[in-house]
Amino acid sequence: MSGPLLCEGRVVIVTGAGRGLGRAHALAYAAEGARIVVNDLGVGLDGTPGPDSPAARVVAEIRAAGGQAVAHGGDIATTEGAASLVRTALETYGRLDTLVNNAGFLRDRMLVNLGEDDWDAVLRVHLKGHFLPLKHAAAHWRAEAKDGRRPRARVVNTSSGAGLLGSVGQGNYSAAKAGIIGLTLVAAAELGRYGVQVNAIAPAARTRMTERAFADTMAAPGADSFDAMAPENVSPLVVWLGASASTGVTGRVFETEGGRITVMEGWRPGPTADKGARWTPSEAGDTALKLLAEAEVPGAVYGAG
Repeated sequence: MSGPLLCEGRVVIVTGAGRGLGRAHALAYAAEGARIVVNDLGVGLDGTPGPDSPAARVVAEIRAAGGQAVAHGGDIATTEGAASLVRTALETYGRLDTLVNNAGFLRDRMLVNLGEDDWDAVLRVHLKGHFLPLKHAAAHWRAEAKDGRRPRARVVNTSSGAGLLGSVGQGNYSAAKAGIIGLTLVAAAELGRYGVQVNAIAPAARTRMTERAFADTMAAPGADSFDAMAPENVSPLVVWLGASASTGVTGRVFETEGGRITVMEGWRPGPTADKGARWTPSEAGDTALKLLAEAEVPGAVYGAG
């Protein structure tokens, strides 16, 4: 590669980096000069990644290509797991510059069949698994800023089209991914004063989760065709958002798929009516119908595979 590397010297944590999107992100960051903490749940009873764990295999790939990486096998949806994740970066490399929250899984059910355990498990891994690493990384960056060492820190969260528009059969997943967008907006507003930028992506790519849920859409094309669903297509934007080159970009959500990048504009006020006094229920209903007739039709809800 000619020219300077985009992330030379930066230390990057990627959660859920043993496979799929997380692996692609970790490899892409390493190719741009970053030192990587590869998080994925370990196989040992103590949570330490074994020599054949997904995290260890990605670390081996990075090192074989001449990069630097270390594995972390803790559960980042626990306080200790998230704290040890940040400690691993600091103790191994002496700094932390970028956090990529990516870990997650699916337990799809229609709402009437969705059990409380399946709801809790998905919210825990996706939403709590974003919050806790962000909390501990932010505490470190705040301390750095207060000590006069203002960081150029970056957080990239992972939402989904399901979080933007909903997805039939994925009430738990859609709620978690929508919550990640809300968390992103709050974190961007709160942490900017400490030199931290927080953004989110809503990717579409072939992973273990999507191959099962959307098998037809995610199928790989022939050898001579562009593989629009390859997870590696998402990583360039994630790398840029995690680099110092993205200065000034925060509180944004990007949808990314294949060769397409879209800035999502979120909720904005549409048609409005103000009576200046309290409506009756009938008046409110009539007014709502008139406003809906003037409003844009919302995007389609995703169908379950």
